[in-house]
Amino acid sequence: MTLSGVQTFQYRGAARASLPGKVIVLHPDELHDGAAGTDAGLVYRMLYLPPERLIEAAGGARGLPFVPDPIITDMDLHQSLTEALDNLESEPQALLLDDLIVRFSEGLWRHADGLGGASGKTLAREAVLRCRDYLQDNFEREVSSEELESVSGFDRYTTARQFRRFLGTSPHRYLVMRRLDRAKALLSEGCSLAAAAADAGFADQAHFTRHFKRTFGMTPGRWQALRKTG
Repeated sequence: MTLSGVQTFQYRGAARASLPGKVIVLHPDELHDGAAGTDAGLVYRMLYLPPERLIEAAGGARGLPFVPDPIITDMDLHQSLTEALDNLESEPQALLLDDLIVRFSEGLWRHADGLGGASGKTLAREAVLRCRDYLQDNFEREVSSEELESVSGFDRYTTARQFRRFLGTSPHRYLVMRRLDRAKALLSEGCSLAAAAADAGFADQAHFTRHFKRTFGMTPGRWQALRKTG
C-alpha cells in the first residue's frame, strides 16, 4: 500500500500510478517494476501472501482470486493491511494472523468476482458461541488456533470467518477486549498498571498501554486518573 508520494509501475502491459490510501494487488506470476513518480520520493509497505494460504482461507473450493485492476480503493482491505504491517518487529499472533488472511481473501475476491462480499457457508451459530465462551473463560492466556478449531469443529479460517460474521469482530480482537475489560476493572479498584496488565494477560505494560490507547483513545494511566478525580 502507498503511504506517501506517487508510486508508479509497469504491470500487465500498462503504466500505473498509485496514491496514498490505495491498495496495490500484484499477482505472483505477473512481472512488474516500481519507482517514485515525483521528486518528493515514495514510501510504501508490501506484504507477500503465500497463494496456498489464500486458497485455504477461501475454503479450498476455488483457486486464487485474480484482481484485474492492480490499484483498488477498498477501506476494509486497506485497514487489514494497516493492521498486518503496523508492527514489523514481531510476528503476528496466530489468531490475529488467521483473521487477517481471511479478510485478505474476502477483500481480494470482492474485486475479483464483483460479488461485493465473500460467499460464506451457513452460519454455524452454536460453534461461534462455543468459541466465544471459550475465549471468555481463557482470556488471560494465549489461545491457539488449534484450540479454537477443536472447540468449533471447523478449520481456523472458517472459524475466523464465521466468528466475524456473527459477532462482528475477530476471535483475536474479542480476546483482547476481554483482557481490556478485566484490566479496567482492576484499575478501577486501584491496581497498578503493571499488575493490571499482567493479571489481564497482556505480555507487558507497554503491550497493554498500546491496546488500551488504540481502543479508548487515552492511556490507561490517564483513564485511571480521571476515574479518581471523577
